[in-house]
Amino acid sequence: MSALPDTERSRQCLRWTRQRLDDAGATLEIASADASFRSYYRAHSGGRSLIVMDAPPDQEDIAPWLAIGERLRAAGLHAPEVLAADVAQGFVLMGDLGSTHYLDVLDEGNVDALYGEAMDALARMQTRLDTDALPPYDEAFLVREMELLPTWFLERHLGLTPDCGQWDVLELAFRRMAVSALAQPKVFVHRDFHSRNLLVVDDNGPGIIDFQGALAGPLTYDLASLLRDCYIAWDRERVEAWTESYRARLRAAGTLSAEVDATRFLRWFDLIGLQRHVKVLGIFCRLHYRDGKHGYLRDLPRVLDYVLDVAGRHAELHDFAELLRRAVSDRDLTQPRDETTAGPTD
Repeated sequence: MSALPDTERSRQCLRWTRQRLDDAGATLEIASADASFRSYYRAHSGGRSLIVMDAPPDQEDIAPWLAIGERLRAAGLHAPEVLAADVAQGFVLMGDLGSTHYLDVLDEGNVDALYGEAMDALARMQTRLDTDALPPYDEAFLVREMELLPTWFLERHLGLTPDCGQWDVLELAFRRMAVSALAQPKVFVHRDFHSRNLLVVDDNGPGIIDFQGALAGPLTYDLASLLRDCYIAWDRERVEAWTESYRARLRAAGTLSAEVDATRFLRWFDLIGLQRHVKVLGIFCRLHYRDGKHGYLRDLPRVLDYVLDVAGRHAELHDFAELLRRAVSDRDLTQPRDETTAGPTD
């Protein structure tokens, strides 16, 4: 058991939980820390195990999480059941879907079955959830995410301030990725549909968490999040076979035009996955340098491998791949840059 931190906020969370459960003896232990400002605790009360989300209201708004979770459950997906919520204080008491993430158990023997269930859930999300009231994953949003790469990965982590020519290369690559994304059909996009946000539950289909950032956006975004996961990698031939099987599923369901052949769909998948990984290179560095969450640097080499591989297979992105390759050189990406070196702070 991980002890509750001794802070006023955690004591407030415990008081709130005990009041909602009408159990003065209920206890909390750390379940997980989110990559954002949220924290999760496991509550024990009368033999029951529940989850409490703590989202400080000055940092996080839980209203989107509540609204999107309701949509997911209405579509028959395994989002946590909400038992009590306090938007003003930023607390949610919910059902416990367990602690076994896909990442904990994925291996060669079960990956086809687990990814099959995940793609079943993804297809249900994309065909049964409307995008009403969801913000658009538009060009400005896509480019703003990609600009995290020069700010946090190149400048802060590698110490490279792009010159005018390098900015031209970056901006052209960002534009090409955005154009490809905007050409795709628009669907419900979870935005973090990967092995750390999918839980193995008793009945069929994964438990789905961390969905509060959902947008209306590109059809292949969540598929790329799943199959080109920042935390675990599979060989390219296998990933492309899964991708084609998903395209065939959408075609059979009548939700994808016959004009979208395998080549076009794979290009969509490649470039939106590249957009995601470009963003993640920046996010993982920001989590380390700004937020003090130091474990994310160890995943940078895998993410960079995705970027160099995909960009290297598309001729119009060769200059972008070469820029990054030269910037990294032989640097060990898992090691932080000297903390005394000036860099961005927000």
